[in-house]
Amino acid sequence: MIPRYSRPEMAQIWAPETRFRIWFEIEAHACDAMAAIGVIPKEAAKAIWDRGRFDPARIDEIERETRHDVIAFLTNVAEHVGPEARFLHQGLTSSDVLDTGLAVQLSRACDLLLADLDKLLAALKRRAEEFRYTPCIGRSHGIHAEPTTFGLKLAQAYAEFARNRDRLERARAEVATCAISGAVGTFAHVDPRVEAHVAKALGLAIEPVSTQIIPRDRHAALFACFGVLASSIERLATEIRHLQRTEVREAEEFFSAGQKGSSAMPHKRNPVLSENLTGLARVVRGFVTPALENVALWHERDISHSSVERVIGPDATIALDFMLVRLTGLIERLVVYPERMRANLDALGGAIHSQRVLLALTQAGLSREAAYAAVQRNAMKVWETGGTLLDRLKADPEVSRAMSAAALDGLFDERYHFKHVDTIFARVFGAEAGAKRRAAE
Repeated sequence: MIPRYSRPEMAQIWAPETRFRIWFEIEAHACDAMAAIGVIPKEAAKAIWDRGRFDPARIDEIERETRHDVIAFLTNVAEHVGPEARFLHQGLTSSDVLDTGLAVQLSRACDLLLADLDKLLAALKRRAEEFRYTPCIGRSHGIHAEPTTFGLKLAQAYAEFARNRDRLERARAEVATCAISGAVGTFAHVDPRVEAHVAKALGLAIEPVSTQIIPRDRHAALFACFGVLASSIERLATEIRHLQRTEVREAEEFFSAGQKGSSAMPHKRNPVLSENLTGLARVVRGFVTPALENVALWHERDISHSSVERVIGPDATIALDFMLVRLTGLIERLVVYPERMRANLDALGGAIHSQRVLLALTQAGLSREAAYAAVQRNAMKVWETGGTLLDRLKADPEVSRAMSAAALDGLFDERYHFKHVDTIFARVFGAEAGAKRRAAE
């Protein structure tokens, strides 16, 4: 991933120095296990830990000749260890190192993403509570529907990202597996106890059947999870972009002093952060298909997946880390305009209460068809020529015969729509959240 969208902690996970350090630990832990069961001398295992070194530049130099990264790595380590290096990689194959190393990197990357999600969830929860009862218009098809609250919008986002966190946690566990089983995965030249030791040392589970590689359905599930997470980021970013439109102006990204919106038009305040997140979501989703196509490999192994993973592993996790941090900052500093929400709520002259009137008329004795027709014809007049739905309904003979003016007045109280807000908050944030609010009132 380009530096513009890379944060140091996540980028470091994919740096050559980190990758080779993990490889070294895999080999050294395997030597410890082999020494413990008498396969290699204990002195050799100690020497590997004591004198084991590597130089990424030297590894690259050797690889230019060998055309094999693991051999280049082992050759460079041997240059530092000396004669005891002959006990390195006993019975192992390259995939044991590569796949177990990738599992460690992906696990660490997921841990960072989970921490990012925790911060985003905290920001969403705080802002949802702040605007729990702030009225705004709900929209379907982009058109005014019925009242909701801005807090409920944010609570919905919280619930969605909480699901994403659960998915990511499960996907992390699934991909965090170790394979030290040798050529074609039969353990012919390496004892299964070695695999168990390495797995425990690195905090991984044991892959039950690794053939020669860890099956890529595990990785595909993780990248599918990444794709869903990116889509959820885009969903919230798209909502903010729409709310910031000039015609809406209910919320907008924080616009800092000295910030510029356009090289040509000094008045512009653009939702650039949300648009950036939307674009990066497309990139991350693009990694899902290659991950799925990596599942079908030839027989016990091939390396058609390798080149793909060298790109999508770092790029997907680095991009998501950047996106989650950016979205968290956006939510924390989001500027909200309740007065614009109020103006938009009133824009259709109360037509947004049409369903409540419809239901009340059916309770008053009109058929649903007659009630719908009566409310719709008056609502359409509001759309076309203005006025208020309440006044037009009071002037409609059919409606006035069924319902008194006082009864109609009572149907246009927007608080009616918010009577279960606490129930929804309790479902999303726990019963304590709903109870606290009610107690405060």
